[in-house]
Amino acid sequence: MKLTAINVYEVDLPVVGTYRMSMTAITRLTSVVVELVTDTGLVGYGEVCPLGPIYQPQHVLGARAAIEEIAPKLIGRDPTEILQLNRAMDAALNGSRYAKAAIDIAAWDLAGKRYNRRVCDLLGGAVGDSVSTYYAIAVASPEEQARVAAEKQEQGFRRLQIKVGGRDIEDDIEAIRKISEVLRPGMRLAADGNRGLTGRDTVFLSQRCRDIPMILEQPCSTLDEIANIKGQVCHPIYLDEVTDDVNVVVRSIADRLADGFGMKVTRVGGISAMRTIRDICEARSLPHTVDDNWGGDIIAAACVHVGATVAPKLFEGAWIASPYIEHHYDVENGPRIENGRIKIPTGPGLGITPDLKRFGSPVATFG
Repeated sequence: MKLTAINVYEVDLPVVGTYRMSMTAITRLTSVVVELVTDTGLVGYGEVCPLGPIYQPQHVLGARAAIEEIAPKLIGRDPTEILQLNRAMDAALNGSRYAKAAIDIAAWDLAGKRYNRRVCDLLGGAVGDSVSTYYAIAVASPEEQARVAAEKQEQGFRRLQIKVGGRDIEDDIEAIRKISEVLRPGMRLAADGNRGLTGRDTVFLSQRCRDIPMILEQPCSTLDEIANIKGQVCHPIYLDEVTDDVNVVVRSIADRLADGFGMKVTRVGGISAMRTIRDICEARSLPHTVDDNWGGDIIAAACVHVGATVAPKLFEGAWIASPYIEHHYDVENGPRIENGRIKIPTGPGLGITPDLKRFGSPVATFG
């Protein structure tokens, strides 16, 4: 099998409502979809959707530029030799793991189709036919966040993430307390700062809420800030945005800065890198999610397939953007949330066959 062409699409993803975090409010995003075409007639699909230009250094124009630098150098290679494909991408361009992730995901999709197996089977096997997910409650008034928390429990979610930061710390504390009052036994809560809290406010919030079982997800912007406060907080700290590759994950574990992780598949480089992180976390008994920043059915399916292989005692759920997106790429097989869980697509590869009419014409073609 050889790559004969790589097509790049840009897909408009309007957000249902407004998705508010500590540093930004999102109403519309653009996803970059990669199509790998082979001489056998098989095609594979990957996707990367940066969460706007200020959430992290990744952005749509950067993804396009990186793929345009890499793609011509991959034509003629066997895309199912995924390790060698990733080495070729690294030889073609330093960094830009998020852009390479789209190609890596497409390669796993192709490998599954070539061997007639699901991606989760190629990754070691699924632990069931569905995975748990969780709901992220956007920044709003404490009363509104508590209302949404009660509603999402009724819909079957067993883990909730409340967005904090970007407002007076007293509002965050009030929101956490109001949510804790409506949580049922067995519900899990994460307070996610998305790097929007100072070290001072993180300590203040944690000590004021020390009686509430929860985790703090990426409250501060850097690893150094986390190191400064780690011994002063009353809750476990999960790292998210700072973990942009396998090396940072290893370092944060060695330095005892992480009690767990909120992991994004495309941020770390794709399914291949996420598999490595999964195994490192299992070796150290560290819980983690398998998420992505945003995106459509392709990214959602990648998260679900990887999440299905995580040891259940360590799995914190697979977050997908489906509740905030009106349309599916694959109307029949696109991942959907039902009673707090997502069924694993059953077809080979990712199990997603996107409707190319949804994408329009490629914005770039190589090969």
